[in-house]
Amino acid sequence: MNWIDLKGLLVVMLVFVPLERLLANRPDQRIFHRGWLTDLTHLFVSGIIIKLGVFVVVLLVLLAAERIMPSPWRATIASQPLWLQFPVLLILADLGFYMAHRAFHSFPILWRFHAVHHSIQEMDWLAAHRVHPIDQILTNGLSLLPVYALGFSTPATLLFAVLYHWQALLIHSNVRIGFGPLRWILASPPFHHWHHANCPEALDKNFAGQLAFLDLLFGTLHMPPGRMPARYGTEDPVPRSYLGQIAYPFLPK
Repeated sequence: MNWIDLKGLLVVMLVFVPLERLLANRPDQRIFHRGWLTDLTHLFVSGIIIKLGVFVVVLLVLLAAERIMPSPWRATIASQPLWLQFPVLLILADLGFYMAHRAFHSFPILWRFHAVHHSIQEMDWLAAHRVHPIDQILTNGLSLLPVYALGFSTPATLLFAVLYHWQALLIHSNVRIGFGPLRWILASPPFHHWHHANCPEALDKNFAGQLAFLDLLFGTLHMPPGRMPARYGTEDPVPRSYLGQIAYPFLPK
């Protein structure tokens, strides 16, 4: 934990704690609910591991791209205006995220890592950080692969990183914000809450990170109007402690 992390945490808290009080999906949910200390440990400890892992993946992609992708192509993409680069980058990155996310739900060996994230029973901004490092490194690696391989510019990449971070916090938060007609295009809190719902009708639905229309396109969208899930979590026996969650994928069934 460093001073930058603490300042960033303070900014996020100043945004989301009041927001979750004013526009709460579950008004009776406590700020310091069961599991908040585990989620805070994920934020700082797993966060460091994930940053290092993603850095290694990006470095390997860049080295491979220099050998495989023609430099003129990469230069041409990077020279395009930001308004053109960013939507293309966003679609490619979220398509990679969708594929990786769906794979983590489809293959049992991957699901055991992703089940840690689905052990969330109280949705809020802090719970967004409850992810197994291997899950997040692989998912982000596939999402960022086309971004760095094709040579998108630094401003476009940074803009995507900011959007990814804040939207991830928003869609996990304890708020009822539906985005109106845009809910069919952009991932909203109801969209992602249904992904975390512990009920048969929502099983393996809503895989996109930012673009809900990808699930509409691939037939995995589930967002019943005017309803929110009754409960969240998974039936998998994921431990409550941080170390237990990190070890869970490697334990015998």
